[in-house]
Amino acid sequence: MKSINPYNNQLNKEYKELSGKQIESIIANVEHAQKKYKHSTYGERSEKMKSLAELLRKNKTQYARLMTLEMGKLLGESEAEIEKCAWVCDYYADNAEIFLADEVIKSDASRSYVHFQPLGIVLAVMPWNFPFWQVFRFAAPALMAGNGALLKHASNVPGCAMEIEKIIREAGFPDNLFRTLLIPGKMVGEVIENPLVKAATLTGSEKAGSSVAEKAGKNLKKTVMELGGSDPFIVLEDAEFESCCQTAVTARMINTGQSCIAAKRFIVVEDIANAFEDRVKELMQDRKAGNPANSDTQLAPLAKPEFVEDIDRQVKESIEMGATLLLGGKRMKGKGNFYEPTVLTNVTPDMPVFKEETFGPVLSVIRVQNEKEAIEMANQSQYGLGGCVWTSSVERGEKIARTVESGAMFVNGMTKSDPRLPFGGIKNSGYGRELSHYGIKEFVNIKTIWIA
Repeated sequence: MKSINPYNNQLNKEYKELSGKQIESIIANVEHAQKKYKHSTYGERSEKMKSLAELLRKNKTQYARLMTLEMGKLLGESEAEIEKCAWVCDYYADNAEIFLADEVIKSDASRSYVHFQPLGIVLAVMPWNFPFWQVFRFAAPALMAGNGALLKHASNVPGCAMEIEKIIREAGFPDNLFRTLLIPGKMVGEVIENPLVKAATLTGSEKAGSSVAEKAGKNLKKTVMELGGSDPFIVLEDAEFESCCQTAVTARMINTGQSCIAAKRFIVVEDIANAFEDRVKELMQDRKAGNPANSDTQLAPLAKPEFVEDIDRQVKESIEMGATLLLGGKRMKGKGNFYEPTVLTNVTPDMPVFKEETFGPVLSVIRVQNEKEAIEMANQSQYGLGGCVWTSSVERGEKIARTVESGAMFVNGMTKSDPRLPFGGIKNSGYGRELSHYGIKEFVNIKTIWIA
């Protein structure tokens, strides 16, 4: 398993994959640790989780540089990601006991209530684009609920995977409660089949999610799936123009466009479409490409060479089908996995940049005549993760937010995840929720207690 720097495609380090026997041994060790850990108090777990948040902040630069080295994220974005991980640790340290307190419900019993118990070992299959955040938004609630955890991280960020296991142990959690499995994707099925593994969560592609869900379903195990999106960014004629344009580019370019909740389909009413296209083109074209570890770099590489090929295919096929190229549209010369900041307009629903999830610095504009058509265009997608709408009328924006088919909608703000709010999607974007009190309840036994 190789860690390769996307900036120059040079090898960082090689890691040895685990054998079948090693995997079985690790799972048995996690189960042994979890059986003891589940009897710990919320206060004991909270103390460890607070220590974990402290360690993350203390070593922020170290972890951020590792992320940047392995998957090419701008260093400033990497540092912000570590801060967010510390936040989610603090959030569940402070609130897990409240969220999982017995819930009294009146019935024909003299006393009846709901009691929440950990399931056991939860397998997390995580992606490379947010190597720490994706893991911690699962791990913090799972561990606070009393579960054990196995991490199968993306194969291009093994260093991050091992460092996460190390820091959780250093925070005081039992040695084998959280373990990383350095294995190829084809071995995930065997892990799910292990009777000691009780549930699985995955963030990734539809294909990977379907495969894991099928295997878990055959073995009657609970799953949560976050499978990407093609989020609409709706711009109405009464939007605050400059703020909207600035946010549009930020929402598209975060993590070089490699985010499930990055805005991808910019649905703009005809009255302001020309002005919107001109402004976002100005904002996109001035970004300086370079080493993502340098503070003055504004455009980072994509995580793998094949991702450059894929985004280039989507752009070229869309142009052949009638999209107009306003900016960029090709791979950048030189070393590294760089693709030019790209703006396409006259995009229609049959084009790849509309139908597929675009993971790269490509901003696609879809023109519509009015609000009704904007909503219809937003919903004309196989995905339903997030989205946003821009208008000077909050009432109008809220009405549209209720109508768009997605797991989240933001009014006059870019879509983002927040530990306090549930996160997840509908349609091909998956099912189940992470974060908030909903997320911690995904992997517990919701048990009814009835007393005569």
